[in-house]
Amino acid sequence: MLYRIARAILRVLYGLLYRLEARGVENIPREGPVVLCSNHRSLQDPITLGVWVPRKVHYMAKEELFRIPLFGSLIRAVGAFPVKRGGVSKEAIRTAITLLQGGNVMGIFPEGTRNETVGMGKRGAVTMAVRAKALVVPVALVGKYRIFRKMYAVYGAPIDLAPYAEQGTTESMEEATELIMSRIKEMMKTGRPAS
Repeated sequence: MLYRIARAILRVLYGLLYRLEARGVENIPREGPVVLCSNHRSLQDPITLGVWVPRKVHYMAKEELFRIPLFGSLIRAVGAFPVKRGGVSKEAIRTAITLLQGGNVMGIFPEGTRNETVGMGKRGAVTMAVRAKALVVPVALVGKYRIFRKMYAVYGAPIDLAPYAEQGTTESMEEATELIMSRIKEMMKTGRPAS
């Protein structure tokens, strides 16, 4: 309930402040495990990524954020779970895979850090998606967080990683990661969902 209320409020705020428009939301499967893989420029990206998604989106967040009074409880209530500083822990990966296996949606930034341009993705998102048999939806967040300047959240067609999972090699995981990142780059250039 809290998630839906927060999402409704944020849709209004982001619509007014950033004129945020979603494209390709219909590409997000209505059920089953899904990993939303997005470029990452700002601390606001998790909100922008998930605000127009019709399903609850779960995220990893720095452990320190959960120690902030009230804020920690709030972000936990809206789907975040802690990850230790200095890399993604095995516990956080297990939590993510369990959430996905339960048919949920995870929002992940494969670059692992904020970048102005789309850089190299890390294999973690693909590995989690493969282990949970989840579809991957590439997402491009286009525009800058400037008041009253247009922004877009562009959702591409789902990518089935089963062919890469069958190979099960490091190279196949890297190929899948490169495919996802190339779709994100394409959508950043065109502003349109990639198929």
